[in-house]
Amino acid sequence: MQVVNFHKRVIHEPKEKVSELLKTLASSEDLVWPYENWPAIRFNDGLKVGSKGGHGRIRYTITEFELGDYIKFEFSKPEGFNGTHKLKIKGIDDTSSEIFHEIKMQTSFKALLLWVFMVKWLHNALIEEAFDKVENHFTETKKESRYNFWVRFLREAYKRTSFQTKYS
Repeated sequence: MQVVNFHKRVIHEPKEKVSELLKTLASSEDLVWPYENWPAIRFNDGLKVGSKGGHGRIRYTITEFELGDYIKFEFSKPEGFNGTHKLKIKGIDDTSSEIFHEIKMQTSFKALLLWVFMVKWLHNALIEEAFDKVENHFTETKKESRYNFWVRFLREAYKRTSFQTKYS
């Protein structure tokens, strides 16, 4: 089954400034990933093509990387997630840019059920929170996405599993 999921947000700052944040991804000074509320994103060999890593139970390999521009990953786990996701920053004009995240994958039936009932909800909340973090870096009025009931339920259930610590 084909799954396509995308998020985008306009940031009222030039691409050069927003791109500086992308360079910090998966570092100890990460200005993109909302590690304060989610499993941190980590890679075994830093931000470069071929580096393996992920966050929580999600695993992938960096397949393309253009410093400050975009990063593309290929899924390795969960089983049945066959495809990629990418994070890209593009300039709109001299004062605005767009941050964009996209998943494109084929799934097995079992993986589709996992996506539909669990991963999609958590993923959407995490990406919106990451975009909040980027936007908040540049504004005084802080944006804060709220979790819906299903996301709060899944996060609580996830915290209670011993499986979480194995992959975090």
